[in-house]
Amino acid sequence: MKVAVLGAGAMGTGIGQIAVQNGCHVVYYDSFPGATDRSKASIEKIFNRLAEKGKITSQQKEEMLGRMQWSADLDAVSGADLVVEAVIEDLDVKKDLFAKVEPLLRSDAWLCTNTSSLSIAALSSGLTHPERFGGLHFFNPAPLMPLVEVVPGVKTGDDFTETMEALMLEWGKVPVVAKDTPGFIVNKVARPFYSEAIKLYEEGVASVAEIDAAVKSIGFRMGPFELTDLIGHDVNYTVTETVWSQFFYDPRFRPSITQKRLKEAGLFGRKTGRGFYNYASGMDAAVVAQEEVEIDPLLSEKIVERILCLIINEALDAVWQGIASPENVDLAMTKGVNYPKGPIQWGREMGWDQVLGTLKRCHK
Repeated sequence: MKVAVLGAGAMGTGIGQIAVQNGCHVVYYDSFPGATDRSKASIEKIFNRLAEKGKITSQQKEEMLGRMQWSADLDAVSGADLVVEAVIEDLDVKKDLFAKVEPLLRSDAWLCTNTSSLSIAALSSGLTHPERFGGLHFFNPAPLMPLVEVVPGVKTGDDFTETMEALMLEWGKVPVVAKDTPGFIVNKVARPFYSEAIKLYEEGVASVAEIDAAVKSIGFRMGPFELTDLIGHDVNYTVTETVWSQFFYDPRFRPSITQKRLKEAGLFGRKTGRGFYNYASGMDAAVVAQEEVEIDPLLSEKIVERILCLIINEALDAVWQGIASPENVDLAMTKGVNYPKGPIQWGREMGWDQVLGTLKRCHK
């Protein structure tokens, strides 16, 4: 099977790695200067490390590298059975690329997008074969994160979902089917993890470090501010703004002025040395700050309750809107973003009366 990956950044490189490790021939296309060289160097470094650890043999490493190709020439994708696009989150950029790629493909080839928040229907408009197109949303880092959201659009053929689910299982992934709605499952349900935390901070309820420490005390690996600094405020804010606008400016998804100012100032987080935390003293600045705070147990409990109940509400809303089943919502959040429990399971354990009471207090 030949897999073409459009975009040789971190996400695209990871998707190609998964494919080649599962026996596929992989070609990367990227016209950005230096992108293919950086991608190739990254793959070689990863495979060398795997060989040193005994995860693969030197022969396997060479054999896999022999099935990989990097090119700045779009014609290299010709003959691909599956194309996965992983370029910048811009509707016009993606549509322009698809218009150039589709004529190079056979009529039975699959064309997929790794978009995290854009409309599959909008992306498919203009395609000759929209029935062969859909979302295949991997999570970063793609080789390590098991979840893949399979997202058919309104013009997608019935066999797309079944084929992609089967392929992802072959590749050792956990596929969940999501409806073509803004943010799909994970980026819709996860919005309050960030937005409610920022509201708590903006309202003066607690400091950045206190809120992160409270959230981590119930099993989350990273707090919301620590995580947005890692993701990058350029990326996280853009997804929030996209989901908000695509839900017709529903106030539940309204972006934060605080985060917008960080983005405007170029303070994207770890990759720029400063975001909610200042990383000038080292990359563990967030952890150090959290260890230094002493948070009142009752305050910690109230912070956690408020963020959790808003997440649970979004999870239930996703089920109510038919975006995904309760099982797939919980699976998506535990496998896609490492939640310690699925939000619907969490709601059952907390008790729906407590969840509703908290939501009413927040509303009031």
